[in-house]
Amino acid sequence: MGNSLLTIDMITRKSLEILENNLVITRNVNRQYDSSYAVEGAKIGTTLRIRLPDRALVTDGAALQVQDDNEQFTTLTVSNQKHIGVNFTTAELTMQLDDFAERVLKPRISQLAASVDADVANAFKGIGNSVGTPGTTPATSLVLLQGQQKLNENAAVMSPRYATVNPAANAGLVEGMKGLFNPGSTISRQFKNGMMGEGVLGYDEINMSQSIKQFTTGSRSATGGTLSASVTTEGATTIAITGAGNGATVKTGDVFTVGTPSSNPCYMVNPQTRESTGSLFQFVALSDVTLGSSGEGNITVAPIYSASNALATVDTLPQSGAAVVFVGTASTQYPQNLIYHRDAITFATADLVMPQGVDMASRQVHNGISLRIVRQYDINNDRMPCRIDVLYGYSVIRPQMAVRLWG
Repeated sequence: MGNSLLTIDMITRKSLEILENNLVITRNVNRQYDSSYAVEGAKIGTTLRIRLPDRALVTDGAALQVQDDNEQFTTLTVSNQKHIGVNFTTAELTMQLDDFAERVLKPRISQLAASVDADVANAFKGIGNSVGTPGTTPATSLVLLQGQQKLNENAAVMSPRYATVNPAANAGLVEGMKGLFNPGSTISRQFKNGMMGEGVLGYDEINMSQSIKQFTTGSRSATGGTLSASVTTEGATTIAITGAGNGATVKTGDVFTVGTPSSNPCYMVNPQTRESTGSLFQFVALSDVTLGSSGEGNITVAPIYSASNALATVDTLPQSGAAVVFVGTASTQYPQNLIYHRDAITFATADLVMPQGVDMASRQVHNGISLRIVRQYDINNDRMPCRIDVLYGYSVIRPQMAVRLWG
């Protein structure tokens, strides 16, 4: 019986399967696919508009109090195009698909998946909720339970929830938690594969990824800064500080609290009850800032709303003179492991244009991921170069439903 040639569609579908199986963080986030891109092909910079859930105040008594809609929108820009080159000959097209995938596709596409995951891991820069001790590798169930606490205080749905940690944290957690209240089957899996596994401490999955990012804090002083002005407007996105270091920097992703339990505290509220959780709200800087000679500067943050507002984030708006305390020592690098509900982060791919007049071309879509493969003959060098492309964007659309686990 003669060999049958592998088709480009078969190769593309197999490539997409390998890509999905090698994704870690991206596999467990909200994946959206916009079919409108299939008509003419997408371009870098195309923007998707994502609607967030409406929020309203509950009122007492028989008298009706009609409220305006509080629907919010966020945007996701499809700005990342990644590809990897691979060559395969006509002879290799006569192989069995699994053999072809193992020898030709898997070594390259696994690298493509790691690169995509590394991009999505940058989502930590938009997340303020933090647990763990900077500089200490997580190694107990407490930090994972504290992550669950943050999600619960922010009214995140109980499932699906995930934790993705770097190799050091994975080793520390498996060693530190071995045998602690875990069923025998879970302990067995941990022993065999060295991973925390599924269904542990309320997480659908606790996995490991080498793509977890390291974050270097700004040169700002961790303590000593104060608010130089009160926030007086609902929905304000700027916090003015002073005394945080002459000419120091605040980096995108720096986390800080405002006030202390005994002086001008700015507490986080539960988004459904709008009551204080008793935990200081953790703000995150959304852009880099270089402070002035007195350590003064304006930090851009997500919109701030008090408990009287339907979109409440804090119990009271930040007050002038309140202490500013940053997480982590100045100019120090820390791993940013992630704990998140699936809907905290969204990932969207779009269809790339299908070129004409090439040797082979195919585009396939599965589970919200669109992948394109194109092969062409290079007459100048007598070669058959092939490229595998994915065009995507990601965004933290509900930062309150995610937590950074510092290491």
